[in-house]
Amino acid sequence: MAIENTPMLVPHLVVDDAAAALDFYAKAFGAEEMVRMPGPGGKLIHACMRINGSLVFLNDDFPEFNDGRSSTPTALGGTPVTIHLQGPDVDARFQRALDAGATVVNPLEDQFWGDRYGVVRDPFGHHWSLAETVREVDMAELLAQMNAQA
Repeated sequence: MAIENTPMLVPHLVVDDAAAALDFYAKAFGAEEMVRMPGPGGKLIHACMRINGSLVFLNDDFPEFNDGRSSTPTALGGTPVTIHLQGPDVDARFQRALDAGATVVNPLEDQFWGDRYGVVRDPFGHHWSLAETVREVDMAELLAQMNAQA
């Protein structure tokens, strides 16, 4: 068996119920589960899924391996990270996430930079932005819009 060391950058999410999260991400974002590795006490020590063609790692919270601290967004009081999903038919994708149990952080709206864009919070506390480019915006217009909103 050959060992592959393909360079990549993969978000790694920590949640309170990784099995439920895998189910949610499949319903909300069409995630394809690649790997599910059980760990102690029925928790998942590692999982891998593919969303929008990209890998996302996932595991249950294990404070005992993190200096005794929980590292879920809920335990931390929120998340500073937003995972971005770009693609066609954003209205349907946004509604699909809501139907699966996500909540609106920022409603889906046409934005001055040319995207139809909104943000949801998944049931595990992670933020996901969803967007579709609906019009091209040149840099002069973009800067003018930004200055008008300042």
